[in-house]
Amino acid sequence: MNSQDTSEVNFSLKGFASIQIGIYILLAAYLIKQLLQGFLIDDNFVGMLSVELLEIFVFSIITLTFLLSFLALYFKGKKTAKRNNFKLWNTKTKKNFWLLVLGFISLLLVLFVLNNKGLTDFITPTFLLLYGLIIFLNKNKKRKDLLLITIISLLLGILCMIIPSYWYYALFILGVSHITYGVVVKN
Repeated sequence: MNSQDTSEVNFSLKGFASIQIGIYILLAAYLIKQLLQGFLIDDNFVGMLSVELLEIFVFSIITLTFLLSFLALYFKGKKTAKRNNFKLWNTKTKKNFWLLVLGFISLLLVLFVLNNKGLTDFITPTFLLLYGLIIFLNKNKKRKDLLLITIISLLLGILCMIIPSYWYYALFILGVSHITYGVVVKN
């Protein structure tokens, strides 16, 4: 049976994919917080690490979170395309995919530069602001409810600019909002 070519974007942030991404954000925020807290405690083994090694661990967690999020979107899109007998890689999906990849690579590079310049207080706010922008630029015209996650992300980014120590709670709220969005918007 041949698959139909459709003009729909097959990668969507609905249902279980959004729940998975929310869980990945929650886990990443928790692991990074534990690493940073352990680094400040003398008796913790993480306190024995060098700052450079700690940075490598944190950026590895961030990169793994992005990779797992992309895989969640890919497998959700693959399942949807197979169920509806559509081609997975149509023109709109390819465009959407490359916009996401370029957006997140740019985001990682900006975070890396901020870290190298010693502007660590701006890492989470910049992530949240650019993440909201990436979601806004990749939203489907039919999916106006994605604006909620965009607005939440932008507001949390602004709040983190004002209160830098709020980074963990901001990421926690972003993860919970993804999970809530996935539960509410199933298909």
